[in-house]
Amino acid sequence: MSPRSASVNEELRRRSQERLLQAAVELVSERGYEATTLGDIADRAGSARGLVSYYFPGKRQLVQSAVHRLMHRTLEEALEREPRTEDGRERMARAVDAVLGLARDYPLLMRQHMAGLLQAEGFLPCPEQRRLAELLRDTVARHGSRDVDSDYPMLRALLMGAVYAALVPGASMPLPVLRAELFKRYRLDWEMGVPPDTGVPGGTCDTDLSRFFATGAAPGCGPEGQSK
Repeated sequence: MSPRSASVNEELRRRSQERLLQAAVELVSERGYEATTLGDIADRAGSARGLVSYYFPGKRQLVQSAVHRLMHRTLEEALEREPRTEDGRERMARAVDAVLGLARDYPLLMRQHMAGLLQAEGFLPCPEQRRLAELLRDTVARHGSRDVDSDYPMLRALLMGAVYAALVPGASMPLPVLRAELFKRYRLDWEMGVPPDTGVPGGTCDTDLSRFFATGAAPGCGPEGQSK
């Protein structure tokens, strides 16, 4: 067997992390955070259990990274779907609908994510979260903000508050009501974005998570980087 190149090794590491992120999202969506162990995630990903600790400091960091990946890729997909637009109001509408759609489509996952942010570890910055922040900051800027540094945190807080309000057990608010309040604040027309009870033109299945995670095997390699 010939030794693998550095680029192949790097690609294998990247794909291994992708599988762990996808497995974390799937399992927490199915079982909840407490019922999901790192061993479960490694088994679902087809990875050695030691790799989880190698890539992520702990379960909370892994799950937050996984949810932020789902959020930033969902938002990216919504902003760039056809027909593509540079209109700042339409892009803001799409952003609001994308985040509220996560609460609708992944209620257990998003409820667990919100609860995790209130734990002792709190908010854990990661590359996935930074990508999400970049997309939201760009959305605020295109919407016409004159002070993105102030308006971006407000948008983030309003979206987090809306997700919490939609998912709090026993006192949840209907998503259309929350959407109406956000649209009023940002001066958006109800027909913008994806109004309730309508489909996304050209969209894909909401439960198809694989499009957000590059988890295929690298050419010429078997599971976990064994050269053939």
